[in-house]
Amino acid sequence: MTIAARRPIRKAVFPVAGLGSRFLPATKVLPKEMLPIVDKPLIQYAVEEAIAAGIEHIIFITHRAKRAIEDHFDQAHELQSLLAIKGKSGLLLEIGRSGAPVHYSSVRQAEPLGLGHAVLCARPLIGDEPFAVILPDDLMDASHPVLAQMIECYMSAPASLIAVEKIKPEDTKKYGVVDAEPEAGMAAGISRIVEKPSADQAPSLMGVVGRYILTPTIFSKLERIGAGSGGEIQLTDGIAQLLDEEPVRAFRFEGERFDCGSKLGYLAATVNFGLKHPEVGESFAALLAQRASVPDEIPLQRFAAATGVELRAV
Repeated sequence: MTIAARRPIRKAVFPVAGLGSRFLPATKVLPKEMLPIVDKPLIQYAVEEAIAAGIEHIIFITHRAKRAIEDHFDQAHELQSLLAIKGKSGLLLEIGRSGAPVHYSSVRQAEPLGLGHAVLCARPLIGDEPFAVILPDDLMDASHPVLAQMIECYMSAPASLIAVEKIKPEDTKKYGVVDAEPEAGMAAGISRIVEKPSADQAPSLMGVVGRYILTPTIFSKLERIGAGSGGEIQLTDGIAQLLDEEPVRAFRFEGERFDCGSKLGYLAATVNFGLKHPEVGESFAALLAQRASVPDEIPLQRFAAATGVELRAV
């Protein structure tokens, strides 16, 4: 392990250059990361998770159509002044969270060349430090932030970490899949990682999800690999080469993940966070329970069965 890899995690890369085609027409002019989960943009949940984990520098890998993300995390002095004048302290606090005392940078990914290429775009701002990568599409609900869990694990035993969770056999073609030591606690050594294998070729049912801690060695791997799955530069392929030089571990996090890159996952996240919302949670639960009790509300019942969301009366 290099000396650089033992340094604290201060920077996080947010690849947000995708065009969100699965959510058209909503994302025709609005970045998918700005879609709200109740009353907060998806990207803000991810940034707040990073800040809670001690991240000091947020790096957005963005696209020319994503200016709304940069604007959202800028100070809104006129709005803040108006809220202060009107005595809306609660909303002022919410707006203030977007202007948290961290440094924000943006780097444009000129071409859609894949997640690995997006991470490589951050190299000038990362330098020789270990860093985090957060995919905002993966919304985490955890009492202790998932990235904070990973940083604590990293600091106790420095090595690249990849968040994983158990997936269904039919879903292996959607994920990077790892071959890791069985039942080795929250972090287990990885011997192999494969991008989007078929079910019969998958080394396990442990799929990679959108949280990483990587050493700067990954950059030299990413700049040398060619196009992989989908004709893109895959981060998974870079990690596979990283395994030849240094250890990488799979991290089994505590918490629940919602795949907000899919419509069903986005709806599940909305229900989950809606039920927990201090302002509307109880009323929302009553509404869901009321609709679920109507015999012809079959779509809602199917949604509950598919997502595991409990529809309960209040």
